[in-house]
Formats: sequence, C-alpha cells, structure tokens
Amino acid sequence: MRNCLVVLKNKKLCSDAAEYIGCVHDFAARGLYFDKIAVIAYDSSRDITAQLKECRSSFENTVVMCISAMEQTLKDYICPLYGGSFEGQLLDAGDRAVYLCFSDGNADCGTFAELINSKSGIRLERKYIKAIGAPRDKIVKIAEEAKAAEPSVEVNVFEKYGDFTIELVCPEGMPKSITAVTRMFATALDEYIYAHEDVSIAECLCRLLRLNKFKISCAESFTGGGVGRRIVEIPGASEVYYEGLNTYSNEAKKERLGVKDATLKTEGAVSAETAKQMANGLMWRGRCNVAVSTTGIAGPKSDDTLKPVGLCYIAVALKDFSSFKGAAVYKYNISGDRKTITETAINYALYLAYKSVRQNFN
Repeated sequence: MRNCLVVLKNKKLCSDAAEYIGCVHDFAARGLYFDKIAVIAYDSSRDITAQLKECRSSFENTVVMCISAMEQTLKDYICPLYGGSFEGQLLDAGDRAVYLCFSDGNADCGTFAELINSKSGIRLERKYIKAIGAPRDKIVKIAEEAKAAEPSVEVNVFEKYGDFTIELVCPEGMPKSITAVTRMFATALDEYIYAHEDVSIAECLCRLLRLNKFKISCAESFTGGGVGRRIVEIPGASEVYYEGLNTYSNEAKKERLGVKDATLKTEGAVSAETAKQMANGLMWRGRCNVAVSTTGIAGPKSDDTLKPVGLCYIAVALKDFSSFKGAAVYKYNISGDRKTITETAINYALYLAYKSVRQNFN
C-alpha cells in the first residue's frame, strides 16, 4: 500500500517542514509511512493537477495539506478525478482514498491513518520510551540494531529540544518482539530515560514531587522563567511548586539568592559556582525540598566575558526532611539559535531535577 503527502504552500514564505511533521508523525505512529512527500506552490495549478493525477494512478492513499480556503476548489477537481464524493474531509473511492488536511485548522491525520489500517485489517500495539539528552547517533544505532533483530517492530524517533520520543510499533499479538526492542533501548539509554509512556518530563517531575510531598523552587538567569512555566502548566502544580525567581541582574542574584559578590566578579554570572550558589540560596532562604537554577548565554551574541553562546550551567539542590545536600552543577554547550538553546536548557533542567529526586529517594 503506497501513501503520498501533498503539501500546498506559499513558497514565498520562509518556513521549514514543521507544518507537516505532525501529519508524518500521525501516520508513523500507526505503522504507516509516506512513500512520497511533494511540496507544491499553492498557486501553481499545473503542478497541483499533475501531482493529483499521479496520486490517482500510483498511490492508494493521499493526504493533501492545504489552507481551508482551497477546500472547495480541490474538491471540485478531485471528485471527478476519483469518481467519488467527499464526506467532510474524506473521499473514499474503495481502492483509493483522499484526505484534506487543513494547515490553518485541524491538521490531525490520525483518523485517516486508522481508517487505512482498519481497511487492511491491521491492528497495532505501541510502546513509548521518553529520554532527554541522549546522543542522537546512539539512538539511531540502537534503532538499526533493533530493526535487524526484530523486523516486525517499527521504530519512530522524534526529537524536540533534546527531548526524544521513541515510538515502537508492531502488529498486535507480538509482545515478545516489542518487549525485546524495549529492553534494547532501556539498557542502552538507561541514564537518559524518564518514562515508558507518552508523557512530558514536567508531568513526570510533578508526579514524583507529589509522591514524595516535596516542593520545588526555580531561579532562572537565562531561561526566562521557562522551567517554572513548564511546571505550572501541569494540573495540580500548586501542590509542588513553591516559587520561581528570574534573577537576570547580578544585583538580583546577590540580594535575592545570596550569590557572593566575589563570585560574580571572579567567576562571572555564567559559571558553575554562580549556578551552585543560586540553587543553594533558594534552598536556604525558602521552604522547598528541591531547588533548580539556570545561568547561561542564549545569544545571539556572547557577553563581554567572551564565553561562547550556548554555554550554560544548571544546578540542582536537594533537601529531605532531615538533611540538606548542597547543589550539584552540570555544564552544557548547546548548539542552535536562541530559542533552541533556552528550550533545550529548560528540558535539561527539568530532567536533572527529576533524575536527582528519583536517585536520592528511591
């Protein structure tokens, strides 16, 4: 069974593949893949008609991603071409099917992918592995080894700002195969894994804090409150979130967190010692069990210390009900633009907090 994705877009606008990644993901999650992805200018009627004719002759299933304003024009052309009619966004002509996916509205292609599988009588089983900070080349190598060992299991890997979703898909009734592949990933990526279900790192952290009846505080010096924001997006976060401070200036670091003036002058605001004192300051001055701090250079330019863009330090301090453990500091050099650097650092900070609590209180 062959599938084609046709993306109609304004090529004069600079954009990447992000607009159709969700559609690709929806299909891959159901063990389906596009044999061809065609990106065509939305005002090139000749190229559009040529591609749709190819879809009719060469592909059993076609997804057309377009703006909703093109809906009627496309339907007027596709219906006689396929000899059928649309019910909503779907045309099912028996041996051929077309789905209109609106890029400015509901772009979920999951229902269509499920329909394709149901027509084929295919039922699937899925498992997830979530990991942060794992080397991509290591994940690719494991995926290749898994495919060779268990051909029936498809491995889909999606990454966003250092947060990997590894999706394992196989036909129902093959538990040994999918379990074997899960074990391969779990063994190789143990230090990076935070969940075996499709949940966010913030949700996992909040669950763990709630389980231990802990409170967390955040001091952020270049992530702009992003760590705290991700925590409070989780329902019930008020049970575990004590406070968040955005201490961008040196004065705020000194006055609010007790960072030493000598440290800022000799080591600088972006340094391991500053990150450590920020986290320790939260712990000493607040009423939390977990303290996280971030300091770094997000860019686009470096500061006057000539430290590189992407350099960051994340500190995590822990305190149970009887003792306080000074902050541990982690150094990263993150590549990418300003948003990539800050969002990746946020994911790392959440993961380090989760990992520290899990390791110390299991």
